[in-house]
Order: sequence, then structure tokens, then C-alpha cells
Amino acid sequence: MSGAALSGAEFKKQLRAGQPKLGLFLNAHSPTVAEQLAHSGYDWLLVDTQHGPMGYEKLSAMLSGISNGGAKSMVRVGGFADRPGIQQALDLGADGVLIPYINSAEEARQAVSCTKYPTTGTRSVYFPQRSMNKAGLLGYAGGANTNLIVALQVETADCIKNMAEIAAVPGVDILFLGQNDLCMSMGLYEKYEFPHMYTSPELGAATEKLVAEARKNNVILGLFLFGTARVGEFLDKGFTFISIGNDLHHLLTQAGAYVNDVEGIAKSKGKSWTRRTTALF
Repeated sequence: MSGAALSGAEFKKQLRAGQPKLGLFLNAHSPTVAEQLAHSGYDWLLVDTQHGPMGYEKLSAMLSGISNGGAKSMVRVGGFADRPGIQQALDLGADGVLIPYINSAEEARQAVSCTKYPTTGTRSVYFPQRSMNKAGLLGYAGGANTNLIVALQVETADCIKNMAEIAAVPGVDILFLGQNDLCMSMGLYEKYEFPHMYTSPELGAATEKLVAEARKNNVILGLFLFGTARVGEFLDKGFTFISIGNDLHHLLTQAGAYVNDVEGIAKSKGKSWTRRTTALF
């Protein structure tokens, strides 16, 4: 059964039971790329409106493409106060949202409230919308509070400090670790030479606190990684919702692999060809 064929509730049940769901962030505002990657075998794709240039119309097309490819769809919005972004993402058919930069339990409660219909939350109901095309108004709205995936991003020192209270907020499905911003917030980029901040005892202790509080509250653990080198390590820690990078990173790494191959081939044939120097290689 494809990820999209699973209800959101079943998708989350499998994650809580320890079944990994691997995915990818989408930062290129391309519905074509989104649809192609939805056929790649990843369980989920996340359209990153926080750091990508896509507007609502482009987001609509990207979510349609992801649905066509059979993957679950997520959208990273602007933050807990981005009610319009959360509303649009869910009305356009996203299976869930990732809400960044959570620092306190009150911010977590506000974020969750925007995703839930009354009387649990404060999401506005409107018909017709793409989200309701398959099951109708009552069919969709009746199950949305259970089926939608609500992920909060753990990426600040304050979030770690307040983790016990944040993890206990009702309606939080996933706590999603963003190591880059968390290291920045904790001052680890200043303390360590790259990339040693990622294996530092400070980040390790913060991660352990996150894991402990998530387990205590039956919350799913999520994580952004670049590449596959540390996937096994975090699976062992109990993380099941894992991103393997983003579409642009995939493009660059594949292009880099081809360029490397062609350099070797040219050299073997006595030809002079080397890649142009860029900051990315």
C-alpha cells in the first residue's frame, strides 16, 4: 500500500510502532520535480515554503504532483503564527505541516490550534477545497483532527530547555530535530570546527533530552539529515521520520557524481577536462 493510500492516522501509528518513513524536502518551486520525486520511492515529500520561493499557486501545483506520485505530502510553513500559511497548506490538500522555530509550550499550543478544527482548535472550515475532494466536507473535516500530521521543529536552545512542556502539548505528533539551527542557537558553530559540532557532547545531550521527552509522551521523532551516512545511527535512537536532504542537494550530489566520473574518463583518454571551480564542490 502506498503512503498516500494510508490514512494519516495509520501513517502515524506505523511511525509510533517503529516503522521508518523516509522522505525529502523540496526547495525548488517545481511541480514537475515534485511529481517525479513522488515516484522515487520516498514515503513523504515536504514542500519547504519557509526557505523556498513558492507561493500558494505553485504550492497547489506541487501538492497535486506529490499526490499523483503516491507520497504523503507535508508543508513547512513560516512559524506558529503563520495561520494563513497553515490554512492554505491544509486546504490545498497537504497531509500535514511542519512548524519551525518553536520555543515554548504556548507557541506549540498556538501552532497545534491552527491545524485543528473546533472545538479542539481554531482552524477555519470552508467548502469546497481540494482537501475535501475525495471524502467531501464531512468526510474530510470529521477525520482531519486525527489524520493530519502535526510536526514541530526542534531547533533552538529554548526549545530544548522547555522540551518537557512542549512534548506534553496535546496534538503534537512529531518533534522534528533540526541540527543545523540548533547547533547555531547553542553557539556550537563558534565553539567547534565544522563538522564536529554535530557529534559534540552538547548536541548529544540536547538530543537525548528530546528523545526522552518524546518517548514519555508517545511523540514521533523526526530529523533532517544530508545524505545517508547517519541514518542507521538515528534509527537506533528511535527516530522514524527522517529526511535524507532536499531536492537541490540531490541534484547537486548526482551532478557531482557525473562530473567526477567524466573527469576520470577524460583523464583515462589523455584529454584535459576538469570541472569548473565553484563554492559547492
